[in-house]
Amino acid sequence: MNTILRAPLGGVNRQAVQAPIKVSYCLYARKSTEEEDKQALSIESQVREMTQLAEKEGLAITEVKRESHSSKEVGQRAVYNELLSEIRAGKFNGILTWAPDRLSRNAGDLGAVVDLFDQGKLLEIRTYTQKFTNNPNEKFMLMILGSQAKLENDQKIINVKRGLRARCEMGWRPSTAPTGYLNEKHVDKKCQVRLDPRRSIVIRQIFEKVAGGWSGRQTYRWLSQTGFKTKNNKKLSLANLYTILRNTFYYGEFEYPTGGGMWYQGKHEPIITKELFDKVQASLQEQYIPKTESKEFAFTKLITCGYCQSGITADEKFKKLKDGGVNRHVYYMCTKARNTDCTNQPINEKDLIDELTNLLDTIDLDEIGMKGKIEEEIIRYNKFRMGVLGMKTKDRKADVDTREYAKYLLKEGTITEKRELLSCLKSKVVLKDRKISLE
Repeated sequence: MNTILRAPLGGVNRQAVQAPIKVSYCLYARKSTEEEDKQALSIESQVREMTQLAEKEGLAITEVKRESHSSKEVGQRAVYNELLSEIRAGKFNGILTWAPDRLSRNAGDLGAVVDLFDQGKLLEIRTYTQKFTNNPNEKFMLMILGSQAKLENDQKIINVKRGLRARCEMGWRPSTAPTGYLNEKHVDKKCQVRLDPRRSIVIRQIFEKVAGGWSGRQTYRWLSQTGFKTKNNKKLSLANLYTILRNTFYYGEFEYPTGGGMWYQGKHEPIITKELFDKVQASLQEQYIPKTESKEFAFTKLITCGYCQSGITADEKFKKLKDGGVNRHVYYMCTKARNTDCTNQPINEKDLIDELTNLLDTIDLDEIGMKGKIEEEIIRYNKFRMGVLGMKTKDRKADVDTREYAKYLLKEGTITEKRELLSCLKSKVVLKDRKISLE
């Protein structure tokens, strides 16, 4: 059994019995999925080798912890963090592991281990060939070995980046081929791509249709009707379609890494020309509605589509008049979030308000839930009459028509008042075929 002897404070008392401190080990085995660890032992091999070492030297293993995770990033290993916490709590005071780099390849995690030595909570780290205790020289050696592992990682990162840049300069983008291309599988053709004979034709047709005036959604519906699938046999999403339409790789240029500002001329065979790509970008720009514009609409997020149960959104259109003026029209339509082929027709805001007004004539007043709001308005109205107009008596009309007040808000109220009114309805408001109903 491995023990550590401690002498009494103030010097050695030769007559005193020095009580041995039992070291309780946790066997920690880690295998990273990264490139640099491909030559390392597997987790079970590490456990087997270190268990045999423990039996040979009489070491007490309390628990075995296994982890498959990179040790490059500080504090990202859940099992390792658990190990350190249990050492702080006194469950273990020793670590058994294959090599120092199994514990850490970064300064943060390495510092945490040294701190545990300094606090007296960690007594020993035993590897297959070495032993480290709370001894200045041994701790220094542990830090050197840990720093060496970090140095190796940093150098490998530099080498990998240099290799990737070399590939880019050769004209080959080091990534998965986009839809319309296939990655070459030969070792001597690393990062090279070839045309997908079936899908590349469809990709060109996509660009031609959008350049000819088709919208992204029109093109998406056409793709769905043709049954187009990616090389992974999945349906192309609308977001992926727009990604394709903005990808310069298809005419021969690429940026790597994305957003890095470094552009390269590819050696792959282009699917489209630069001129066709530019036409598509101009077409997309014409169709684009800036997301940063702050538009307020009275009834968005308060009405549900009667066909697909998606939300109802709104947009505005402007029509130039002969006298030079401009008319603004607001239309409410299905977001098509749940069904991109929803056939629910848009409705003009004026017609929508008329529909809501007619609805108020058919529902029970309790459905509106506006009694408290009306009482507040009566109090405010009386204060105005007495304070501003000089009236000496309050308006005693207690029979204020809730229904008519609600109609007034729909037509003359502010956006906030209209939204508040609609949100006070106790049932779900549904729009279907330009008609409003409650569910």
